[in-house]
Amino acid sequence: MNSVNFQTISKGKHIWDKYYEMMTRNKLEALQLERLQTMVKKVYEGVPHYKKKFDEVGVKPADIKSLGDISKLPFTSKEDLRDNYPFGLFAVPQKKIVRVHASSGTTGKSTVVGYTRRDLETWTELVARIAFSAGARDDDLVQISFGYGLFTGALGLHYGLERIGASVVPVSSGNTERQILLMKDFGTSALVSTPSYALYMGEAANRMGIPPKSLNLRLGLFGSEAWSEEMRNELEKCWGCFATDNYGLSEVMGPGVSGECLERDEMHIAEDHFLVEIVDPDTLEPLDYGSEGELVITTLTREGMPVIRYRTKDITSLNPEPCPCGRTSIRMTKPSGRTDDMLIIRGVNVFPSQIESVLMGLKETAPHYQIIVTREGYLDSLEIHVEVTEDFFTDRFKDLEKIERKIQAHLSSVLSINADVRLVEPNSIQRFEGKAKRVIDKRSI
Repeated sequence: MNSVNFQTISKGKHIWDKYYEMMTRNKLEALQLERLQTMVKKVYEGVPHYKKKFDEVGVKPADIKSLGDISKLPFTSKEDLRDNYPFGLFAVPQKKIVRVHASSGTTGKSTVVGYTRRDLETWTELVARIAFSAGARDDDLVQISFGYGLFTGALGLHYGLERIGASVVPVSSGNTERQILLMKDFGTSALVSTPSYALYMGEAANRMGIPPKSLNLRLGLFGSEAWSEEMRNELEKCWGCFATDNYGLSEVMGPGVSGECLERDEMHIAEDHFLVEIVDPDTLEPLDYGSEGELVITTLTREGMPVIRYRTKDITSLNPEPCPCGRTSIRMTKPSGRTDDMLIIRGVNVFPSQIESVLMGLKETAPHYQIIVTREGYLDSLEIHVEVTEDFFTDRFKDLEKIERKIQAHLSSVLSINADVRLVEPNSIQRFEGKAKRVIDKRSI
């Protein structure tokens, strides 16, 4: 395997666009205000939904005189996108839309998004930024194991990686054994996938007698689902690669909104294209830097379907301090969860990411688990199924019981509630080629 010490690359030499990525705060905020004012005028005049919402709260485009005035504008939610299905939020004539994507969604209608030719160019450039910042280079051969189609992840990474000159293998998801053989035969040096699928690929490689570390993989561009630092450690232990995170959502563009640099000290946001806020998810009041809350994003340059103050539901915090890498943009922490993924168990807020952090930190458990929520009468119960590792798997009941008690104690200290733990055999929990389905909430059934 090629080993690369990314930290030896000198500052500035791993920045794709020095002008925008290293702007002074004053210049950046002046640019943001100019673009915000233009965008607000555009949606007020061109999107009936926004004109109606602005009028309801009594705000006009001329009222936006500073960045702080964004708080005068109404929020946009996923329900707004669904209520205007399919093309009601487009801000340009249909003939100017050259690409349409949609999220599958678990309930209700899909959320549909449209791109002009210029939008696609912006998207490609921003993905190039985050891929380059993570360490991808023009001599890389990158295997994309996201599913192609209406999902924005695969095509977004595809064109951004091509922009920096990398060779792209658009293998898509599934057919895992073939994926491993391609990695072996092609000498794949970088992998794009969900972190959970990358772990499954590692298991498959071992079953095929191909140790993952024997392959050429040096870089992982993982995303599309929340994952913990403990999961990162597991990925790097499995593959011997440099695992990075990036963030995006189709409602505001797709991947490329933010991503980790070589420092891996939070994710840089493309602030010249997105104005971000953190709000209290209950009161919707703004929160200061460093405070954890819901991320809200306003697009500043998007032509086809601009969105104003989009509530992402992702829980994170913002850091305005310049990064040692030389970039000056605000950074966001890895999302700790989503407000709509949060479980309320006996009055206590529980995020799946908290449970993952505990499980990933124990040597007895594998990185595969499911969270089962049930209700008996008026009482909620939390049960966690987790695979025990091969090294600790045994038919001795007392040994397994000891491991279960250890996990329960750790979970109790983190969650402040008791959870039942059930150890299951290695490879018995279902694997997924896309986003892992970690939570089964039976309370609504």
